[in-house]
Amino acid sequence: VFEWWHFRKYGTSFIEQVSVSHLRPLIGGAEGSPPAPAAFSAGDNESSRQNMPECKVWRNPLNLFRGAEYSRYMWVTGKEPLTYYDMNLSAQDHQTFFTCDTDVLRPSDTVMQKAWRERNPQARIKAAYQALELNNDCATAYVLLAEEEATTIVDAEKYFKQALKAGEMIYRKSQNCHSQSPQHEAQLRRDTNVLVYVKRRLAMCARKLGRIREAVKMMRDLMKEFPLLSMLNIHENLLEALLELQAYADVQAVLAKYDDISLPKSAAICYTAALLKARAVSERFSPETASKRGLSTAEINAVEAIHRAVEFNPHVPKYLLEMKSLVLPPEHILKRGDSEAVAYAFFHLQHWKRIEGALNLLHCTWEGTFRMIPYPLEKGHLFYPYPSCTETADRELLPTFHEVSVYPQKELPFFIHFTAGLCSFSAMLALLTHQFPELMVIFAKA
Repeated sequence: VFEWWHFRKYGTSFIEQVSVSHLRPLIGGAEGSPPAPAAFSAGDNESSRQNMPECKVWRNPLNLFRGAEYSRYMWVTGKEPLTYYDMNLSAQDHQTFFTCDTDVLRPSDTVMQKAWRERNPQARIKAAYQALELNNDCATAYVLLAEEEATTIVDAEKYFKQALKAGEMIYRKSQNCHSQSPQHEAQLRRDTNVLVYVKRRLAMCARKLGRIREAVKMMRDLMKEFPLLSMLNIHENLLEALLELQAYADVQAVLAKYDDISLPKSAAICYTAALLKARAVSERFSPETASKRGLSTAEINAVEAIHRAVEFNPHVPKYLLEMKSLVLPPEHILKRGDSEAVAYAFFHLQHWKRIEGALNLLHCTWEGTFRMIPYPLEKGHLFYPYPSCTETADRELLPTFHEVSVYPQKELPFFIHFTAGLCSFSAMLALLTHQFPELMVIFAKA
């Protein structure tokens, strides 16, 4: 009972803590636990606490195509990969990005305004065709058809190329008259959103079709052309494509720009930084050798980077180590939640596998760092305290057939199971001896 109470209160097994901290040095074993990570300075920690976000749901930067990927999964398995809540958020995004007050002046845009609000996919596709009949250069109609009607990435790319041609033409017109009135400014904002969305999706099509260098160039050009749209997290698409090219120096350059104390973090940034540091030592890393000679500076840096990543999102390691099965990532993610972990591992597992020994280093260190995460929740070491509302949001975002990972519900360590079993066995022996003393004496002699 004491062991269970200690674990509930402090997040660690009392027996395990005593055996590791006090008994192992006496026996002569080297301390194998990773060193405590260097904390941020007081000023940095304070600024990170001031930026404490609530459980805000973000658009998944790498979300799949509904027609070409999500629908195909449903046809094969019969399971719906997207929840109604997730698709409803996407409908709200589309209305925000792709509509404005001046839509009433253009009949095709009026039709598309209704199309984004339609719940039935077939009704949305039908409305998109109606909009194209009214105006063959309706960019948002091509976007909808690319996302939902196209059943392959090749077909989706064709639609997006038509959308790009129409979108660029409308964007140039809006640029020429955006200063005339607030309505024209709103129209320019909408046309900019459409153009950025189309270019990003075209880059993602190129990435999926194997034209990775072309995709990287498109992403870099897009970030240079629209630097103020950093909240769209296009750099996460760029990181993934550069990792596929194994251009690790370029990956480091992107991280240096976006892994900043003043910018919001993500699993992609934290775990990619850990992967690059692990890459420097993982090939020659051995836990037995490290426990004898101690950790080198490079190994300490790698372990600290893994600790930082695990503290930001503790759900990711089980997916990377394939201890938990993946599902298709949702269209929206909750940072630090299981939905973000699914989305990250779905695209980045191959990059961890490609670097020899990286997953072995993660396997050797993540459980130790997981135990070092401040407990209970009111504390935070490298980041603001872990939000308590993540489980509810993740259950809304992830499909019902997926077992949602919950933190800080730490798994009971071996010693609690062992102690409970030993105590239960002793109590049963005592009870049997009390009830049947003669039989137990015969049994003991036998």
